[in-house]
Formats: sequence, C-alpha cells, structure tokens
Amino acid sequence: MNRAMLPMLRKALRDVADPRKAPAMQAYMKSDMPYHGVPMPLLRQVCRRAFATLEFASAREWQQQVRDLWHGAQFREERYAALHLAGDARAQAFQTPAAMRLYEELIVSGAWWDYVDDIAAHRVGPILRDYPAGMRRRMLTWSRSPNLWKRRTSIICQLGFKHETDLALLYACIEPSLDSKEFFLRKAIGWALRQHAWTDPAEVTRYVRRNRERLHSLSIREALKNLR
Repeated sequence: MNRAMLPMLRKALRDVADPRKAPAMQAYMKSDMPYHGVPMPLLRQVCRRAFATLEFASAREWQQQVRDLWHGAQFREERYAALHLAGDARAQAFQTPAAMRLYEELIVSGAWWDYVDDIAAHRVGPILRDYPAGMRRRMLTWSRSPNLWKRRTSIICQLGFKHETDLALLYACIEPSLDSKEFFLRKAIGWALRQHAWTDPAEVTRYVRRNRERLHSLSIREALKNLR
C-alpha cells in the first residue's frame, strides 16, 4: 500500500471534521478509540476522493491495503474508511470465500456492533449468496463459536435476502444462541427475525410461537415489532 495513504486520509478527515462532535460520537459508540468528528456522508466523500487512484493488482494486494488502514487507524473513522475500501466496487472480483479470512480478522479485532454489522450484512452476506455451499458450512461453524461477534455475524448475515433467505440456515444459526444471555445475540436474533417478517410475517409468527419458551423477551419484542 502507498505508505502516504493513511496520513493523507487522516488529514482529509481532519479537514472536514467538527471536533466538537467527536466526544459525543465516541460516547455513543462506547469507543476507546477517539473520533475525528466526521459524519458518515462526509466520510464517504472523503473515501471516494482518497481512494480514487488506488489500483488493486490482486486480491492479496487489496486485502493488505484494507489491513494496513485498519491496523494503522488511530481514529474510528479511519477504520470505517478501511471498511469502505473493503467494499470498493473495484474489488468486486475478490469478494469470494477467500476474503473470509480478512473479514474474520476484522470482526474479531473490531469486536463491536458498528464494524461487525456492516461486515456481516454487506460483505459476508453477499459472499454467502454467491457461494452458498461452503459459506453455509462456515456460518454454521461460526454460529457455535465462543466469539459472540462471529455468532452475531452468522445470525444477521442474511438481513437483505428477503425471499432468498435460507430459513433452515437462519434457524440453525439462531439455535446455539437461543439460551444466551448476551444482549448482542438476543438483539441479533430479534433483528434477523424482524427483517424476515417483512417478507413472511406468518412464518416468523409461527417460529416465535414455537420457540416462545426459549426466546428471550427482547428477541420476541424485536421479532414482532412490525407485526402489531
């Protein structure tokens, strides 16, 4: 990666930042890493300009560029920029199961919902859709992981699938976490079910009814939120 990229990106973010907003943003996200104070629309503009001339000669080079930004970041927006680079349209050909080692690394090291939810829905989900056989096995393995963020990813990775949702996979990924006391897993279960309820409310209602004794009240409330 161009070693000047991160300093250039950092300067561009500072140029558009409102430092007065940074403490509130950091507090809201409960982040140890500070913020510049850049709202997401401006962040996307900065990323488009900063990455405009980048070239990806190979999947390995693209992954290394993402890693360099991610691990070199000193502010949270710089990690958001790494996620923006991970989803760059020029890297579309690299969005294969071979990219899952990178995404697993970001999920485990990021270990918070803002990073994980973006990766799960926008990176892992599309790879699952394009490579269902191998990815299905991987998500089933992740659903039983001791790492709660990998579990959360397995539950919410189909958020945008609508009629293409693999219900057997969704329910199988929920199953190991049904009795979990982790807030982020309970919330993920409810979110995934609520999202599918837009497509098939009767099925989600049946699932909740069948599993009411095991589902936490938070998961039930979230799942049925839009059906009342």
